[in-house]
Amino acid sequence: MKVYVHEKGIILVGKGWEVLQKLKEYNREHATVAEWVRKTASK
Repeated sequence: MKVYVHEKGIILVGKGWEVLQKLKEYNREHATVAEWVRKTASK
């Protein structure tokens, strides 16, 4: 499972179940993917 974070978005690479698991994990911290990108781009 790999997660690439860019200024314009996020790329999740892995098997389908791994991607879903990672999205559920990040959903606990961020309500939307746009919010996730905004917070990680500002770091």
